[in-house]
This record gives sequence, structure tokens and C-alpha cells, in this order.
Amino acid sequence: MSMQLIFAIVTITLALVFYTWGVFGERRAGRLTKGNLTLFWLGFAFDTTGTTIMSFMARSGSTGGSMLGWHGITGLIAIVLMLVHAVWATVVLTRGSENMQRSFHKFSLVVWAVWLVPYVLGMVMGMSG
Repeated sequence: MSMQLIFAIVTITLALVFYTWGVFGERRAGRLTKGNLTLFWLGFAFDTTGTTIMSFMARSGSTGGSMLGWHGITGLIAIVLMLVHAVWATVVLTRGSENMQRSFHKFSLVVWAVWLVPYVLGMVMGMSG
């Protein structure tokens, strides 16, 4: 296993840790906090870093994978949703009402669940390849 692949796996797993911590911390608190927002942005940054590395590897042929398969498509959807989620969380925290902050966790849970699809697909592909 190349160091590049190890780094990509570690960063994407850190994205899982930070994003999960943010989503379920928000859910437990019952409202959006600055700490949750920080964790969302960290999750997005780590996921983007890992995905970028994996994309370069896929383009160079070093992973044997394709960016146009289910993993690539769901991964792109997940990253876009994570970005929308983090931006929306920033707006809700800075300008939103108390009610918006309390109900934001429903959106967070959906984005987190969608994000898990490419994460699990990547693990399955890695184990079977």
C-alpha cells in the first residue's frame, strides 16, 4: 500500500470522526453550536483532502479504480452536500433563529447518512480490490 493511499485513507477517516462528532454532538445538544460548526468544517476539509488525493490516484491509474463509478458519483454528491451543510450551518449559527438552530440537526443527519454511502463503498472496493 502506497504512502499516498495511506494518507488518503487516514484523512477520509478523520473526516468521518470529525463529521460524526459534529452531527451527533449537535443532536445530543439539541441545537447547533460553534463547536459543531468547527467539526463540520474540519470534516469537510479532511474529506476534500482525502478525496483529492484519491482522485489523483484514480486518474493516474495507481488505484485501478474509476472516478465515474458509483463511488465517484456518490462521493461527489457527498462532498457537495457537506459544503452546502457547512455553509448553511454557518448561516444558521450567525443569522438564524433559535428554532432554526434547534431543528438543524435533521438536515445534518441526512447529510451524514448520504456521506456514509461513498465511505462504505470505498471500504468495500478497497477490501475486494
